[in-house]
Amino acid sequence: MKGIILAGGLGTRLRPLTLVTNKHLLPVYDKPMIYYPIECLLNAGIRDIMIVTGGEHAGDFLKLLKNGKQLGVKHLEYAYQEGEGGIADALKLAEDFAEGDKICVVLGDNIIQGNIRRAAGDFFTQRSGAKLLLKEVTDAQRFGVVRLGDDGRIDEIIEKPENPPSNKAVIGIYFYDADVFDVCRTLKPSRRGELEITDVNNYYLQRGDLTCEILDGWWTDAGTFESLLRASSLVAGGGANHAHSTTRPPAPAKAPPPLAVELLTI
Repeated sequence: MKGIILAGGLGTRLRPLTLVTNKHLLPVYDKPMIYYPIECLLNAGIRDIMIVTGGEHAGDFLKLLKNGKQLGVKHLEYAYQEGEGGIADALKLAEDFAEGDKICVVLGDNIIQGNIRRAAGDFFTQRSGAKLLLKEVTDAQRFGVVRLGDDGRIDEIIEKPENPPSNKAVIGIYFYDADVFDVCRTLKPSRRGELEITDVNNYYLQRGDLTCEILDGWWTDAGTFESLLRASSLVAGGGANHAHSTTRPPAPAKAPPPLAVELLTI
């Protein structure tokens, strides 16, 4: 299986920071953000990785990661996405890299406490189709949300519903067979003018070979100032990408020592 990290976009919600660098190169605690999805794939035994990026700071990835060997990557490729065409549009650029293999796609600002090893193994033995990872959230209106049937299978995927049918959101880690690139070519732009990954997932749902699994441990993205701070706090409190899954809450981060303040009398 090959890994694809989607790390494009303009990062407008993190301006002015992203005026001088790509969002995925910002620090999350003590590492650049892009390190976390790479470690996520490596923990699952995936060592052939492509990073899809774009914008004027795309070259900075090469400066930081080089050929990936220092991180344990066996083979690292880069692809450049022109414009803002959406997740599915970025995914199309990885077709030649995939070479007909199954793929694991990770959004570059997704960070997890544990690992996806079990999900990757399950999908490796899945004959065809796709697999989604789900996580219970408190603000389901912000995400693609699933309605699960009594058998635990997905009955429906609803994008940003006003009245969510559940609190189980689709997170930015997806598994696909080689048919995904044909699916992407059939998509029409949404009202946002993008090719939506939810449309890809709904195709597999209608085809009848979409599976799902609930992720153990915490998960967060880091695409806003609030979530970037939350991600840094979670990593500082207990680390991320643990080789062995854990549902234990992270230890609280140690508070920094108080600043010494000298009072001046005028």
